[in-house]
Amino acid sequence: MSDIVNAAVEALNKRLDGQGFDGVAKFVIEGEGNIVIDENGAHAGDEPADVTLTANTDTFQQILEGDLNPTSAFMSGRLAVDGDMGAAMRLGGVLS
Repeated sequence: MSDIVNAAVEALNKRLDGQGFDGVAKFVIEGEGNIVIDENGAHAGDEPADVTLTANTDTFQQILEGDLNPTSAFMSGRLAVDGDMGAAMRLGGVLS
């Protein structure tokens, strides 16, 4: 597992503040690995998910740091979404 994935898991769990997520979402960080967010929080993994979001490292870090809105990233083609768009929107609310 990459240092980027480890740092992202830690940052996402802080942002979730023990709340978890209503559903299962997977982030695919190109060239680094995958992160799954579910009712237990964030962890590195590759389980099946309701929605899969794919981005490069730079885009993912900008979203995580709050410098890039997930919806803007999607609309500009920097973030690909596959699966339940409702789950993606709920996750966007958690990340904003």
